Amino acid sequence: MSRPLRLGFAAVARTTFDVALAETTAQAAWQALKQAGFELIGEARLLTDQDALHAAARALANEPLDALVALQATFTDSTFITHLAEAVDAPLLLWAVPEARTGERLRLNSLCGINLAGHALTLRGQAYEWVYAAPDDPKAVAMVDAVARAGRVRRRLREARIGILGDPPSGFDSCALDAEQLRHRLGVQIVRLDLADVFARVRGIDETQRAAMYEQIGARISGLGALDRASVTGTLAVYVALRTLAAELGCDALAVRCWPEFFTELGCAACGAMALLNTECLPCGCECDANGTLSQLVLQWLADQPAFGTDLVECNPVEDTAVVWHCGQAPLNMADPATPVRGGLHSNRRLPLVMEFALKPGRVTLARLSRANGELRWVIGSGEMLAAPPSFSGTSGVLRFERPVHAVLSTMMSQGLEHHLALTYGDHAAALRTLAKLLALPVLSL
Repeated sequence: MSRPLRLGFAAVARTTFDVALAETTAQAAWQALKQAGFELIGEARLLTDQDALHAAARALANEPLDALVALQATFTDSTFITHLAEAVDAPLLLWAVPEARTGERLRLNSLCGINLAGHALTLRGQAYEWVYAAPDDPKAVAMVDAVARAGRVRRRLREARIGILGDPPSGFDSCALDAEQLRHRLGVQIVRLDLADVFARVRGIDETQRAAMYEQIGARISGLGALDRASVTGTLAVYVALRTLAAELGCDALAVRCWPEFFTELGCAACGAMALLNTECLPCGCECDANGTLSQLVLQWLADQPAFGTDLVECNPVEDTAVVWHCGQAPLNMADPATPVRGGLHSNRRLPLVMEFALKPGRVTLARLSRANGELRWVIGSGEMLAAPPSFSGTSGVLRFERPVHAVLSTMMSQGLEHHLALTYGDHAAALRTLAKLLALPVLSL
């Protein structure tokens, strides 16, 4: 993340339980979160009465928080947690700690406390997550991390701006946009851009700037010399124009009508320009797919690294693998070092510039903000990208999903899902599911 995740911390307790043990537990939890790199707001001291609780809640309410961790240091009645939930606008994580079976006094009764609180919150329609783990258990830190990442993304979505360049191609219903639905459910704003205005900007980029970009890119990818230079520099001019336009309009991402006009009007492919922008964490989606582009943005924010909009193009049930592919707009940092990035021709239009490489091996998360059934929901999947040579020209990767590939394909087809999925490296499914809960959106697992 560009800055540490920011947590509110409150430890609630009653003095009728073992206060000394509760204090030790609260300090241990505080220190575990500090050592994990979180920025903590609040105090590790126990909140044991309503006056102390209300004062702490007021202080936390004035802070922009990615999540609020409510440590149930001992059992309390539910008013402690419900007051925190009502006062602080941040995703809530209830944390209870295990207790040794000594045959003696129940010293904390922490688990029963979050059980009571969870019921009260559910009656009030308040979302929450929970974890039952000791302060030194990595599971607790992982859960806090997932909730905080989801909370940060939810806050950023309320101010997000997606630039839309043109309209989806005819017959691409999966790229259709409901701008009011996005604004109402997520807070996302749509900024409309005219392709003719974008093309005018591209044509206005002089030869000196194009030549400088050509030299810069030639140092990063191979094969440019074998391609038509005018078309290559046209793609690079598209990159400059889109980057400048996004900055001027405050756009966090761009959904681009990438064909046929970039080929027919400018004589070049938009793909290479979009690959460079994706590499720089300005997500760009093909075929004017706003929801697909927004999915890339969300994954990028969760992973703190670029995301890629891709198609599922081949499945092999015998090997239990699939191929994800697109024409050549994947971020360059996804390239397998064993197959360096080459500049190439668009597979259908036979014009440059596209980026050609195999995706590197590693754990990946896939997601899609889908409206296949008319309502928004999150589609979430996970898998392992395998080391493999390119399956097709453009950008491709051989993927083994967590579920059998025939089950993944059956889900996509039976649910009528969109053909674009966003992909990033790392395991971010837990944070995505928490985000879906925060946004009151259902989840479909691939």
